[in-house]
Amino acid sequence: MPTNAPNPGSNAEESSSNFPFVGWLRDVAPYIHSFREKTFVIAFAGELVQEIGLENLIEDIAMLHAMGMRIVLVHGIRPQIEEQLMLRNIKSQFGASAMHSYRITDAAALECVKEAAGELRLDIEAAFSRGLPNTPMAGSRISVISGNFITAMPVGVVEGIDYIHTGLVRKVDSTSIKLSLDSNKIVLLSPLGFSPTGQAFNLAFEDVAASTAAALKADKLIFLSPYAGLKDEQGDYITELSMPQLHEYITQHPELDLGMKSLLNISGRAIRAGVSRVHFLPCNQDGALLEELFTHDGIGMMLASSDIENLREANQDDVGGILQLTSPLEEEGILAARGQDVIERDIQRFSVIEHDRVLFGCAALFPFPNGVGELACLAVDPGVQGSGDGERLLKRVEMRAKREGIKKLFVLTTRTEHWFLKRGFKRASVDDLPEERKQIYNWDRKSMVLTKDL
Repeated sequence: MPTNAPNPGSNAEESSSNFPFVGWLRDVAPYIHSFREKTFVIAFAGELVQEIGLENLIEDIAMLHAMGMRIVLVHGIRPQIEEQLMLRNIKSQFGASAMHSYRITDAAALECVKEAAGELRLDIEAAFSRGLPNTPMAGSRISVISGNFITAMPVGVVEGIDYIHTGLVRKVDSTSIKLSLDSNKIVLLSPLGFSPTGQAFNLAFEDVAASTAAALKADKLIFLSPYAGLKDEQGDYITELSMPQLHEYITQHPELDLGMKSLLNISGRAIRAGVSRVHFLPCNQDGALLEELFTHDGIGMMLASSDIENLREANQDDVGGILQLTSPLEEEGILAARGQDVIERDIQRFSVIEHDRVLFGCAALFPFPNGVGELACLAVDPGVQGSGDGERLLKRVEMRAKREGIKKLFVLTTRTEHWFLKRGFKRASVDDLPEERKQIYNWDRKSMVLTKDL
């Protein structure tokens, strides 16, 4: 994946070092371009309001809106409901099944739900209306639309428990929501729904968000929740999951928190309904939304359908596809030459990405002693460059390296130095290579050496 080298004598590096903002803006510009006119459903738990407050989140969302992103905002109110119940000396009641934990919402509790939802919704609308000078909201003119977009139905009686006014999303008025988004409005949804007879129901904000994202075929569904991230067998946080991996993880971890399990199942439903990506972020970390969207590594976990991106380890059937990807780059001198026999010999070291059973990218990992590994043969089909396949392959190799106990990656490149530098690699020298690799270094190619600590 070649990148354009800076012009000789350019002072671009000097400028970005003197003004870090310039380099940062250049780094995030591709994301801004990619996200423009995309539909994001952003859902945050009520705990966020208590732990870090609304102000910064609203300012971040206003910034996304100003960049041209279509925003639907869904808020939770669980701790706010608890506050209202305590003020009225009413005890919380819950009923749990194997997959969900629902609040039993009687008439008194429903009044508390309405009070909590109305108060927080007004606080959110007021925050979007702030246009004070010398603040991030200065000069903003943001209209927020809320209304009866959600049709609900009762949970009913489950395992002998009547949940009364607790409901589930039955239908989303996606047409009205789209019209509001087309008019450059932010749509705000509370976890309340109404039946065709006008009865109000207390809903889970996760259900509202996932159902809305599914109805809109949203590009991203983003949850800011109080649940801890998922960890792999080595105790490291998982950053990406496919649908098959999600099902396997839930099956293998019956001890998983019931709330998190419910969130994962709801998110899987959204993916199956056509939502492109679901992101899970901590609700107690200021700036998590921007860090997830505008940095390479992000801060949370992403769920995607395997049909969208099928990353896997290579097999002998992939040799021909890998040769088609690498041969043109070898002819241009971007990649070191590898014959078919070499690729066949090393095929178990390759990872590939495919769409509809056609290979669009490959990368290889070669281990060396002392926890060092080489990232080699990273190639992406020119027709899909810029779509993120290269970054996903890089992450795949990094995850594979961690599983194999590799602590440091190095890569040799002649033309793609800046692409790797933007993704956490640092300049190094031939002397930094493992002794075995140093002995076969091609001095005619004079490849640059870059390293990254994992």
